[in-house]
Amino acid sequence: MARVLITGVNGFIGSHLAEKFLQEGHEVIGFVRRTSDLSLIKDMNLQLRYGDIRDVESLRKAFSDIECVVHNAGIASDWGSLESFRKVNLEGTQRVAEAAKFQNVKRIVQMSSTAIHGFGHTDPLSEDGPFNPVFNYSISKMEAEQWIMGFGKENDIAVSAIRPGNVFGERDHTFIEKYIEAILSKKIAYVNRGQSMTCPTYVRNLAQGVYLASQHEKAIGEAFIITDGLKINWKDFTEALADELGVLRPSLSIPLWLGLPIAGLVENTYKLVGSKTSPLITKYRMYNGGTDYHFNIEKAKKLLGFKPEYDLEIAIKNTSNWYKEKYKL
Repeated sequence: MARVLITGVNGFIGSHLAEKFLQEGHEVIGFVRRTSDLSLIKDMNLQLRYGDIRDVESLRKAFSDIECVVHNAGIASDWGSLESFRKVNLEGTQRVAEAAKFQNVKRIVQMSSTAIHGFGHTDPLSEDGPFNPVFNYSISKMEAEQWIMGFGKENDIAVSAIRPGNVFGERDHTFIEKYIEAILSKKIAYVNRGQSMTCPTYVRNLAQGVYLASQHEKAIGEAFIITDGLKINWKDFTEALADELGVLRPSLSIPLWLGLPIAGLVENTYKLVGSKTSPLITKYRMYNGGTDYHFNIEKAKKLLGFKPEYDLEIAIKNTSNWYKEKYKL
C-alpha cells in the first residue's frame, strides 16, 4: 500500500481523509504546523511531519519517500482579502507542487471547491460548466486548481482535483456546528423560504471520492465534483436536521433582495473598522442560501465508480449524535 501524505490532516476534512486512507490499509503521514491543534487526530495511527505549506524547505523534507500527496490545507472562508487567500490557497499550492516535483512524488490530489462555479444554477452543473468565482475565496481556489492541473501536465505528475459541495458532518466546527447552534437558539432564518437547491456533501462520502481519485488511472488530469448527489433544498435539509435534534423547525425567512443589501452594508462596516472576524451575515451566505447551488456527480460515478455510501438520513443522524455527545445534550 502507498505512503500517503495529507496536508491539513488535523482539520475537519483532513481528519476524515486520514481515517479513510488508514481504513484502506495505507500508511498515512500528516503535514501540520508546530502550533496546530491535534485533538481531532490524537487517537489515529499516523505519523506527523511539521512545516508550513508556504515553506518549500519544510515541504521538501516532509515529502521524502511519499508516493501520493492529498493537498487539503488552505483557508476556507467567506470573509477575507483576495491577497490573504492567494498567499495560502494559491501560493501554498504552488509550493506543495514544487516540493512534490523535487521529491518525485507520483500523484497529487488537489482539494478544490464547487464554489469556483459560483451560484445561481438553473440546472445542476457538471465539471465543464462555466466558472464564476465571484468571491475572493472562490477566485483563489479556481486559480490554485487551474495552476496545479497545468503543472501536473507540464511535469508528468498525476494530478486530480476534487470539487466538494457544502461539506458537513462530525467534527465540523466551521459550518454545521454553528448551524445547529442557530437552530437550537432559534436564531436562524431561511433565505427565500429555503426553496433554493443546495449541495450537501457528507464528509465521509467526500473522503470516499477523494480516495477513489487517488487510486484510479482515469482520474489523472481530471477534476471531479463530489456531493451526495441529492436533489434537495435548504428547507428540507434544515428540517431533517431539526427533526433529528428533536427541536422545532425554523420558520423565519428573509428575501434575497433584502438580505443582499443588508449583507453588503454589514460587510462594509466590518471593513471600515478593520475587523478580523467575519460578519454574521455575508453576501456569500446570502447567495449560498438564496440561489440554486447544486451539481451533477455523473462524471465521478462513471470514471471513478463513485456512489455515496451514506444516505442523508444516516449522515444527519451521525452529525446530530456527534453534536449531542460533544455538548452532553
